[in-house]
Amino acid sequence: MNKMLAGLAAAAMVLAVPFGASAQDKGTIGIAMPTKSSARWIADGDNMVKQFKAAGYDTNLQYAEDDIPNQVNQVENMITTGVKALVIAAIDGTTLSNTLANAAAAGIPVIAYDRLIRDTENVDYYATFDNFQVGVLQGQSLVDGLKERFPDEKSWNVELFGGSPDDNNAYFFYDGAMSVLQPLIDEGKIVIPSGQTGMDKVGTLRWDGSVAQARMDNLLSANYTGDKKVNGVLSPYDGLSIGIISSVKGVGYGSGDLKMPIITGQDAEVPSVKAILRGDQYSTIFKDTRELAKVTVQMVDAVLTDGKPEVNDEKTYNNGVKVVPSYLLKPVLVTKDNWEKILVNSGYYKADQIK
Repeated sequence: MNKMLAGLAAAAMVLAVPFGASAQDKGTIGIAMPTKSSARWIADGDNMVKQFKAAGYDTNLQYAEDDIPNQVNQVENMITTGVKALVIAAIDGTTLSNTLANAAAAGIPVIAYDRLIRDTENVDYYATFDNFQVGVLQGQSLVDGLKERFPDEKSWNVELFGGSPDDNNAYFFYDGAMSVLQPLIDEGKIVIPSGQTGMDKVGTLRWDGSVAQARMDNLLSANYTGDKKVNGVLSPYDGLSIGIISSVKGVGYGSGDLKMPIITGQDAEVPSVKAILRGDQYSTIFKDTRELAKVTVQMVDAVLTDGKPEVNDEKTYNNGVKVVPSYLLKPVLVTKDNWEKILVNSGYYKADQIK
């Protein structure tokens, strides 16, 4: 009888262990994302949760809805609850220094995710795309589009938009694009009628599409009267592009003989891919968040198992205190000619999401 009771007790203990616990025994990873207002950040979060789970980790995924104090509080709470590592896509890359000092004191490694965290030594690695190359692709596609749509113009009228000044990536995007555009500006082939250049003038706080739309409205009314037409707009992000498109269409571009300007973008969001197929937007940049999530999970797992994560850049990303070892993924230009191959054949989208 005693043996039988002991056997039953052992069986009960086995049954008391939650099913799948062995696959989730590595601890919890804190994931701090900026906002759900952009489809790409939702995809980033979902992809990381899925891949961390497959690697044996639980996750605590939080979105701060572009509220800086909210993100700080979320990260502080993750530290307090004892996460094994932090993956942070910062809203403002300069506001986390004190919080990450607390993470370091608790022995919690930090991976900056797609946005560099600045002004702290307590960021261990950075997973992102080649952000300067993103800008190069945007600038080159703008020029290609201008040649295609306005081949007979002696010079092209272009306006410039930048990303959020508190996002370190915005400067890489802008500088990459200007490496292509500035020589054409210098020789007079591209003209900026507003005279507005430089991130201090063209930046768009929080990547806000409504702010971009309002600025485009002002640019058009102040600089494009009479026969002067805008031929192109450098936009670093699809959310801004949609606002810019609304602005130019509101004054008649894209109807009659008034051609749509060439408008760039980034992130291959569904509304912008549809806009490309309509001819309202010329291009976007695809950054496969599945691959970025994969790199990030591998980084975290290597750090937590006393390995050294794979990096391919140890020179570019100086956060003001240190050069952060980074892994850079390759961005891909998407146009009406290759969208299906890049976005549908890769499994990122289903065709019926676009058409």
